[in-house]
Amino acid sequence: MKYRLNSAKEKLESAKVLLDAGKYRDSIGRSYYAIFTAVRAVLAYDKVDFSKHSGVISYFQKEYIKTGKFDVKYSKYLQSAFQIRNSCDYDDFFIASKQDAEEQYSRAVEFYEEICSYLLK
Repeated sequence: MKYRLNSAKEKLESAKVLLDAGKYRDSIGRSYYAIFTAVRAVLAYDKVDFSKHSGVISYFQKEYIKTGKFDVKYSKYLQSAFQIRNSCDYDDFFIASKQDAEEQYSRAVEFYEEICSYLLK
């Protein structure tokens, strides 16, 4: 769990460096992976993991969002980050804006802090 939290923090730091350098697509990717890795830290707490992103996301939605352990807005953050990261990585002509990257980064920071608060209490 702690290893994954540290990894998520490192991805957040990378997202910020890329954002500041104007590499918006790559920053969005790192922001998504910061969220995803933090979610996997929660799964490690439950001794659960999945080989696909969809499995990780589905489990988190079912066990943590629907049960009220995390606010529903984090479900929206996760879904949005997943979708825009896919666009950045796989859509040839997707143009990521500075605003997109800033929004994803700030959400990733908030999500990471919320997960840390939950796991470390």
